[in-house]
Amino acid sequence: MPVEFLTDEQAAQYGRYAGDPTPEQLSNFFFLNEAELTLITERRRDHNQLGFAVQLCTLRFLGSFLSHPVQVPSIVVRHVADQLHLSARVMARYALREETRYQHRRIIVAALGYRDFDGGQAVRLIRWLYAQLALTALRPSVLFDLATAQLIRRKVVLPGVTVLARLVARVRERFHARTFEQISQKLSPAQRQALENLLILPSDARFTPLEVLRTSPTRISSPALKAALCRIEKIRDLGVSDIDLSEVPQSRQALLTRHAQTAWAQTLLRMVPARRQATLLIFLQALERSAIDDALDLFDQLMTHLTLTGEVRRKRERLRTLKDLDQAALRLRDAVRVLLDEIISDGDLRELAFRAVSAGELRQAVETVSALASEDADTSPEALSNAYGTVRRFLPAFLHTVELDGTASARPLLDAWTFLRKLETSGRDRPQWKDAPRGFVSRVWQRRVFPHGWKTDHQAYTLCLLERLQQALRRREVFAPGSDRYGDPRAELLQGASWDAVSDDVCRALNRSLDPQPELERLRLELDGAYREVERTLPQNTALQLDGPPGGTRLRLTPLEPAPDPPSLQRLQQAVAQRLPAVPLAALLLEVHAFTGLADAFTHVTDGTSSLRDLPLSVTAVLLAQACNIGLAVVAAPEVQALTLSRLSWVQQNYVRAETITAANARLVDAQFALPLAHTWGGGEVASADGLRFVVPVRTLHAGWNRKYFGSQRGVTYHNFTSDQFTGFHGIVIPGTLRDSLFILAGLLEQQTRLDPREIMADTHGSSDVVFGLFALLGYRFSPRLADLPDQRFWRLDREADYGALDDLSRHVVDERLIAAHWEDMLRLAGSLKLGKVKATAVMRTLQRGGSLSGLGRAIAEFGRIEKTLFLLTYIGDEAYRRRILRQINRGEQRHGVGRAVFHGRKGELRQKYREGMEDQLGALGLVVNAIVLWNTRYMGAALDDLRQAGKMEDEQDISRLTPLLHGHIRMLGTYEFNLPEEIAQGQLRPLRDPDTLEAYFERIEL
Repeated sequence: MPVEFLTDEQAAQYGRYAGDPTPEQLSNFFFLNEAELTLITERRRDHNQLGFAVQLCTLRFLGSFLSHPVQVPSIVVRHVADQLHLSARVMARYALREETRYQHRRIIVAALGYRDFDGGQAVRLIRWLYAQLALTALRPSVLFDLATAQLIRRKVVLPGVTVLARLVARVRERFHARTFEQISQKLSPAQRQALENLLILPSDARFTPLEVLRTSPTRISSPALKAALCRIEKIRDLGVSDIDLSEVPQSRQALLTRHAQTAWAQTLLRMVPARRQATLLIFLQALERSAIDDALDLFDQLMTHLTLTGEVRRKRERLRTLKDLDQAALRLRDAVRVLLDEIISDGDLRELAFRAVSAGELRQAVETVSALASEDADTSPEALSNAYGTVRRFLPAFLHTVELDGTASARPLLDAWTFLRKLETSGRDRPQWKDAPRGFVSRVWQRRVFPHGWKTDHQAYTLCLLERLQQALRRREVFAPGSDRYGDPRAELLQGASWDAVSDDVCRALNRSLDPQPELERLRLELDGAYREVERTLPQNTALQLDGPPGGTRLRLTPLEPAPDPPSLQRLQQAVAQRLPAVPLAALLLEVHAFTGLADAFTHVTDGTSSLRDLPLSVTAVLLAQACNIGLAVVAAPEVQALTLSRLSWVQQNYVRAETITAANARLVDAQFALPLAHTWGGGEVASADGLRFVVPVRTLHAGWNRKYFGSQRGVTYHNFTSDQFTGFHGIVIPGTLRDSLFILAGLLEQQTRLDPREIMADTHGSSDVVFGLFALLGYRFSPRLADLPDQRFWRLDREADYGALDDLSRHVVDERLIAAHWEDMLRLAGSLKLGKVKATAVMRTLQRGGSLSGLGRAIAEFGRIEKTLFLLTYIGDEAYRRRILRQINRGEQRHGVGRAVFHGRKGELRQKYREGMEDQLGALGLVVNAIVLWNTRYMGAALDDLRQAGKMEDEQDISRLTPLLHGHIRMLGTYEFNLPEEIAQGQLRPLRDPDTLEAYFERIEL
């Protein structure tokens, strides 16, 4: 039975003092009351009294006794001895008689109301463990900690570490075995056989059926979409989609799904039948949802591709016919000149017009203009006019396979969808085209869909429906109930009784009131004060100019001039950089693991253990290979068991994934937060967000076009978040480029480190009124670097206020009645985001109705206008604020420079086909950059101490402008050797470099 899930640190801290108790802990756990003092004085000798008291306090503090009761922190002995008016030195004599100690333990257990861990207590703990496992998937180490806390809470003396570890492992194993058995019992014999057949390789095939099903599409074409839809049907044909799995925690389902997605068929075949069948059942239900997502992604991209290629064709055709259009326009010009000639009488008008241009020529010119000129700005009907043949290849399968639902505004579109579905069937109930729903057809499509007013053009009708469906799916007016990413986000919002139960807690957490009037009054005063402060300091604000006519005042803000670094800072930067030890990247990662336990965060995908022999060696090699984009073969070493290619591939498959990378990253962020030097740069309350872009040269659905960043290829944006301590605390992979600041909000809400940034700096991307409103509702301050300041509107709440020179600029008035009417719904939406009920990236879609903002969306926009105006007034009135934004954004850009240097392999191109692979590899890149930042910060602290001792520190204030984003001393190329000197592994720092050596001299020459 596997019980080696505890780390050495966790086992060593179990039932032991981890260090000296804090003053608060001493007062809470080590204070002796009168009853306890009476019980203690019943012991005759001083050393027995002190030993008895220390054991009593130890049980209360740790929940157990020490095997050697004298091995307690000296501060504890002194604190207890002072209360007994005894000398702490007598404690040493207490360890001499073991029989007395055990007798004391029995008395203490009874006196404090504790119970020994006997059979009855074990049964109660087992039941409690079963209840925990039924709620969520917990790693055994976490379950062990929870069990320890539960025993202490119930005042049960903790058993030995091995006893409890074996109990936790046994319960967990039995629970999973029972769960797998219960799930497999839901399958009929035919369903079991169908699942087993997925793992059997047919004689005429290269891949097992399971491998075929779990391979996502990568091409954008109508045959690929048809194949993606057939993939959904094949999954459904297995007949397991409707089996209820609600009793299995979602976290457990996610773990099993991840394992089944990556494991070889042979690995699954080695499982016991019940576990194998349950794993496949859970995986196939998740795979169906994922397959629907893939098909809808492919549909969206295919429709976009058809529109773009059609638009290129339309423009080419228009250029080709431009000469004919010009000739027709010239003929019409000649006729119109006659009509406009005031000298010609009305009676002669027609004759002279036809003399200038014959009736036949005029008729032909009119027909040419009608054919070539368009009345509509939206050219999508014309662009898609030739796409029906492509659409028809996948349309029957699309209509048959995908189930859709939607909001009330999308009902006409869904009626048309149902009509087309019925049209594809045969039989008496097949509808007629004359009964086709028309309510969804937009004005620009009317002339093509109904060219004669009553008769329907079947092809145009279908293309119009699909084009409208694409837009509705993006806005989630239409959604797919069986999908993950295309489901209905409104269904996840807090509402009814669930909102009533948490509304007070949400308001306290957000520091908001359910009554909108106090909130609006506070904002009124704040906004009024901000206007008056900017107006008061306007004469001294030489960077701000107001110009333009009355009613059209515009402002201009002089760009910031770069602030030159003082000579003392330049000398300090150079002195610190020259002292940093030269280190290979592989050794750097091993050293960071030595003082943070980095690799311990990587646990197996199924059993949650991290006790694999030499796991840190394998994990650091995999992380380096992914972060440097060089592949596992480059870092493999056949002579080292932990570095063989097969071992590294297995570790990458089973240990390195998004959740373990996130857990490991949290350790590095916490370690950086604990360093004093990091706090001279910031306290973790400020962060910036920016995108690092990668070309993706392989075929994939998860990359987008942008000629500016990717040229003629496609790519992704790794949108990452940099704290003011230079650590990256979250990252999101986005196809193409970022257009919506709600991805920033998602990063703040989903990050899992101890940092809690309240202010976020970013570029202008999507800084809409709604975005400002959502950030403010959740207690964040959004501070973008604006590139379009003259186009910004300034808003006010008080119509009658006089703001002097700013009065004309602030002529727009916020509709506070709309905010008041929707205030509770705004808080409900914010609470849903705060509690993780809905994702921030889906929020904007919940605020849309028919392409425009809903009532709730408009209310949030009005609220955002207040917050945005407060930001703008601070931005134009405070140069230091603008410089602070610029400085933090520059930190993120410097971090990208380090990331580029690390990600040097394969021309810096990302070659992952699937979203999960992209997230894992770019997550590994962010983790390695954080390791570099942490390592540099640690050694920069030592270098600064060295400079102080040598008397070479000129100005301590320069330290706040140093950066740990240095990489010139780190060797990222060449042979990768994963070894670490013993003294470094034990926590000793490497010796700093001597800047006066020849090596340092040549480095200065290179610089």
